[in-house]
Amino acid sequence: MYLLMLGIGLLLLKYFEIGFVASWSWWWVLTPFALAVAWWSWADTTGYTKRKAMEAMERKKQERIDRQRESLGMRKNHRRR
Repeated sequence: MYLLMLGIGLLLLKYFEIGFVASWSWWWVLTPFALAVAWWSWADTTGYTKRKAMEAMERKKQERIDRQRESLGMRKNHRRR
């Protein structure tokens, strides 16, 4: 996402000929977009994206369970033996 924002910023600076970016080649301005595509394809093929989504879902699930236990007056992370 950061590469995409950087690319959009550089693209706008180049298009409107603002600052030092106006003198850059279009190849340098468009490079962050190519890097973003490479990052997304790597993240999808290695399962990084799915793993992070599952971790976030598990974290939300555990927070919900902890809130429910607290509202019932049970201690957090208390387990029966």
